[in-house]
Amino acid sequence: MTDDLGDERVDHRFKGLPIDAEGLTVGALAAQRRNLFSGGFTTPVLALSAESVEHNLALLEAYSERHGLAFAPHGKTSMAPRLFERQLEHGAWGITAAVPHQARVYRAFGIRRIFLANELVDAAALRWLARELAEDADFHFVCYVDSVRGVELMDEALEGSARPVDVVVELGAGDGARTGARTEADCAAVADAVAAARHLRLVGVAGYEGEVPDATPESVRAWLRRLTALAVDFDKAGRFPAGLDEIVVSAGGSAWFDTVAEVFAELPPLSRPVLKLLRSGAYVSHDDGQYRNLTPFNRVPEEGALQPAFRLWAQVVSRPTAEQAFVNAGKRDAAYDLHLPEAQVVRSARDGSVRPATGITVTRLSDQHAWLETTEEAAADLEVGDWVGMGLSHPCTSFDKWQLIPLVEADGTVVDYIRTFF
Repeated sequence: MTDDLGDERVDHRFKGLPIDAEGLTVGALAAQRRNLFSGGFTTPVLALSAESVEHNLALLEAYSERHGLAFAPHGKTSMAPRLFERQLEHGAWGITAAVPHQARVYRAFGIRRIFLANELVDAAALRWLARELAEDADFHFVCYVDSVRGVELMDEALEGSARPVDVVVELGAGDGARTGARTEADCAAVADAVAAARHLRLVGVAGYEGEVPDATPESVRAWLRRLTALAVDFDKAGRFPAGLDEIVVSAGGSAWFDTVAEVFAELPPLSRPVLKLLRSGAYVSHDDGQYRNLTPFNRVPEEGALQPAFRLWAQVVSRPTAEQAFVNAGKRDAAYDLHLPEAQVVRSARDGSVRPATGITVTRLSDQHAWLETTEEAAADLEVGDWVGMGLSHPCTSFDKWQLIPLVEADGTVVDYIRTFF
């Protein structure tokens, strides 16, 4: 699926990579197994921990199996086909997308099952989808619908398509939430519109519990029970068409998948088997901020723990005062929409020793600088030229700043490169 990625040439497009690797293929550079710190990499450089990525992939695979869930991780997090491939190897049913461009990337790399967690009303994208479905009998696509007008637009754009497009009615998470039909009556009206359409097929219900206003375990659980009850009601009313092999019930971001597993386990038998589809995406890299705080494994530690896989390395380029330092990574390199980077370790430019970044705090980001404040104790040890390793928050806005990311083992050996397509 991703073999051709190794044939791409390394050049100026890819920041942080060794300058003397110019012209090598990515595969040839990976085969050299260079060291991140002594192999010519320039700062800033974002690295992914090979061990943590593998741990996280295995953990969610085991979790899904243990709870009887299918898994379609959200690909918008990484937009990295090599990681998609690893996720599929670790049992993923398919990959979730948010917009048509993402689905096109997935198809370019051979993804056979795509769940689009949005209503798709773009006529050009729908015509592309119809062609993909016609040309590949093994391609399985599902997307949201949440309005009668959306159903009408979809059906019109799909005129003449050879295969119907499978859709799930999206139940909104409440007033003030994002998309989705707000009431069960609204959902039923959308389902009726699908039944009247010529080119759509209703296959289930879905939604996103992460948008429940002022979410608590109780409020998330209550909304999920509305979602499963909607599936039961649709089934009893005969809304699912004859010939449908399975009913899709889908939810599950990266913050509440334990509650999704709990409520989905309560779903009574329906007239057909149920595909209970979880869609968490941030797990593959985890983080040192947003998801460190929100991960369900904080509530169920007996199920395991995810490991943060990102580390952004930047170099101290200025020490204008004893309490202040600047490193050469900023908004162009690090996620900052939810939390600032977190200084974690310092690697000495003098002898390569690594120590905790105790007493060092990132206080601001400029475009190309991070502002560091140091305590009196830390100030004496931090020198121009030292490398500072920082943890990042929010994977979805970390991956998108880097086109080719070194995958690094614990000893600093770079074993692969993760290409992104944003």
